[in-house]
Amino acid sequence: MRFSVADGGNRHPSSALVGGTVPIAQDPLSVEVTLPRKDVVLLTVEGYLDVDTATELQAHLANQLHHGRRHFLLDLSRVPFMDSSGMNIILRVYQEVRDRPGSVHIIDPAPAVRRILDLTGVSITVPVSRTADDALALVDRQPGESPRADEERG
Repeated sequence: MRFSVADGGNRHPSSALVGGTVPIAQDPLSVEVTLPRKDVVLLTVEGYLDVDTATELQAHLANQLHHGRRHFLLDLSRVPFMDSSGMNIILRVYQEVRDRPGSVHIIDPAPAVRRILDLTGVSITVPVSRTADDALALVDRQPGESPRADEERG
């Protein structure tokens, strides 16, 4: 017998919910932040990136923008689902950093997420890389960037 989580933490057999719906609690979004270099941040995201969780990612991105990061590497390999809220967060940070100048790179999106990125054209605007190292290589190829640029800025 399957159980669904209902309001108030009570558990009810899903077969007893004829004609009604019960919200099912999902795992929260997890975001791990790593700084490969001074102006580059790698955010490894895990969980569903949707209307209920997108603000968590948005808060991490805003914090990194506030701290002067210019290049954002978003590892979406552990994101099985993303809706338009998640895409909007990615596009907003893309718009914010392109004037710095900076960049956003998506790393190894899960197949369902990759399909959404391709269907909406986001993958044309925001580069998609297989690995963080591949994305860092793209950062280094941008005008004015070099592998030692951060060391020189100190």
